[in-house]
Amino acid sequence: MLTVIAFAVALGVLIAVHEYGHYRVAVACGVKVLRFSVGFGRPLMRWQPKIQRQGQATEFVICAFPLGGYVKMLDEREGPVAPAELPMAFNLKPLRYRAAVVAAGPLANLLLAVVLYSIVNWSGVHEPKAVLASPVPGSIAERAGIRGGEWVQRAGFAGEEQAEVLSFETLRWLLTRGALDARDVLLTVASRPDGAGRDLVLPLSTLKANDADPQLFQRIGIASPWTRAVIGDVLPESAAARAGLQNGDLVLRVGETPVVDGHQLRLLIRASVRGQEPIANTWRVEREGQTLNLTVVPEVKPDGTQIVGRIGAYVGAAPEMTIVRHGPLDGLWRGVERTWEVSLLTLRMMGRMVIGEVSLKNLSGPLTIADYAGKSASLGITQYLVFLALISVSLGVLNLLPLPVLDGGHLMYYLWEGLTGRGVSEIWMDRLQRGGVAVLLAMMFVALFNDVTRLLG
Repeated sequence: MLTVIAFAVALGVLIAVHEYGHYRVAVACGVKVLRFSVGFGRPLMRWQPKIQRQGQATEFVICAFPLGGYVKMLDEREGPVAPAELPMAFNLKPLRYRAAVVAAGPLANLLLAVVLYSIVNWSGVHEPKAVLASPVPGSIAERAGIRGGEWVQRAGFAGEEQAEVLSFETLRWLLTRGALDARDVLLTVASRPDGAGRDLVLPLSTLKANDADPQLFQRIGIASPWTRAVIGDVLPESAAARAGLQNGDLVLRVGETPVVDGHQLRLLIRASVRGQEPIANTWRVEREGQTLNLTVVPEVKPDGTQIVGRIGAYVGAAPEMTIVRHGPLDGLWRGVERTWEVSLLTLRMMGRMVIGEVSLKNLSGPLTIADYAGKSASLGITQYLVFLALISVSLGVLNLLPLPVLDGGHLMYYLWEGLTGRGVSEIWMDRLQRGGVAVLLAMMFVALFNDVTRLLG
């Protein structure tokens, strides 16, 4: 139920803001708006405000099919217009007015993203501290000299000025952009927050990354923040219980390998198999100030196509958290920056999909969006606002693409009109609209196919 409610609220807010952008600018430009609709199909609710700007008599409607909306304006191309109302017809307005009305919808979505990101920045968000877990063996991070437990003080793209890293999520976003843009990242790390730093370069330009998926961070080697290597929730009759492990045990060593953090311990447990047989290891653990040696024989379990070791206990504590909060101006500026960065990244990914450099599996449809809406809402209002901001950016950027059925396509028509002094002919308009519909339907089919594939495993 939470997923349904979160998805419905997200759709309602994003569509209403988009259409309100069209509506507000149309009214400001003196265009008569006949209907403002959120959704398509049979109207569920309709009303007409008593107080409207002179000449306006807009009907507001909420319809049964929520995947979209529209603003219907007075237009000679859609029906007869009374002579007295011709000055308020959209098609008779100057080119700059028509372009402003069309562009206002996507820009409203981008502005909403700025506001949402700013609210999150002002209110503060709990995020893991920027402490690195032990790197994935053989990864870029391990080759760069990361061993685990390092505090990331500053980071940035190679050749650019570094900025303070406030949390692990800040670092993760930088690594995502660096990998997808093929840019190396420079880190300044230290053994403690105020310690002397040393510089490391992560050559992400060598990754040739096409997808922003969990496997990307495995290849980089920075998959999670640092956590204490403690044992929790030991299951009865499990390998951990048989070995004598207890909740709260801190693991210091597995065999001859010192344990840095929970991530490394999980990897060591998974690797404690040889073929179909488990490998027994002596664990050194700290319990209530005392050091114990315990022999742990993991259980052999299948994990996809692999055979891995399991001990039947929760491994690793929750990461250390910090509150990231910004002042009024700094929070607003960071909201603008994040909206700009996400917009550019979205455009680059779409462009690389077109030329075949990025898999079409990155396209998501309503099922995936609904799933993420529910998951983000379950994590709290802050994560839900971040989700709304991300989808709002995607909606704004998508509508600015030069596809004839989208706002960006209409802006291309107006660009042609501005350059040539005449509008696109009806014949070409019809051809372009048909082509645009075909492309949009193909994108929707691929997105829905990806949704179903993800849900089925």
